[in-house]
Amino acid sequence: MADEYDFTEDWFSNSIPIWEQLFASWRPSRFVEIGSFEGRSMTYVIERIGRERGIEAWCIDTWSGGVEHSAIDWGAVEARFDRNIARALAKAPHAARVEKLKGPSSEGLARLLLDLGRESVDFVFVDGSHQAPDVLSDAVMAFHLLRVGGLMIFDDYIWSEGADMTRRDPLEMPKPGVDAFMNLHTRKMALIWGGPVQHLTTQKIAS
Repeated sequence: MADEYDFTEDWFSNSIPIWEQLFASWRPSRFVEIGSFEGRSMTYVIERIGRERGIEAWCIDTWSGGVEHSAIDWGAVEARFDRNIARALAKAPHAARVEKLKGPSSEGLARLLLDLGRESVDFVFVDGSHQAPDVLSDAVMAFHLLRVGGLMIFDDYIWSEGADMTRRDPLEMPKPGVDAFMNLHTRKMALIWGGPVQHLTTQKIAS
């Protein structure tokens, strides 16, 4: 697949075995992705799900990066995303639609709640800002979009900037935001896959 697209980074391929097992049991068709970068994960979704049935997806990203991405040419990244998604859609055997929502995730998620309504999507991939408050905000808003039985996956659960554990700022890691969300939604969300530790898969079990 990678040879057909224009990628410069691969932060997703290690997750494919997990997603393959998930898709063997769950059959999502409406996806929300928070943090899209060059489109590697969404091109996989289009190819994997699109060969079985039609899909709809919404990709939310600022294409301006976070604190850990200051050296990246984001204009080039966004252009690669556009090309990669167009290539995947062009060869999808079933109907596939991807809407690009450029801007802060809070605005994109609010728009989807207004346009689609509550509990209207099957699958949410949270991989945007890695700052704990942002991750918590993304999860809370995405919860309202996600249908009961749907999946919410958190990427980079234990990610942090730098290798020195003694200097890590807990507010600049996804983990505290994810933990706060799961603790507060303990009767409404279930952890169904906890490994590898950077990749948490949860399921909405109640509204």
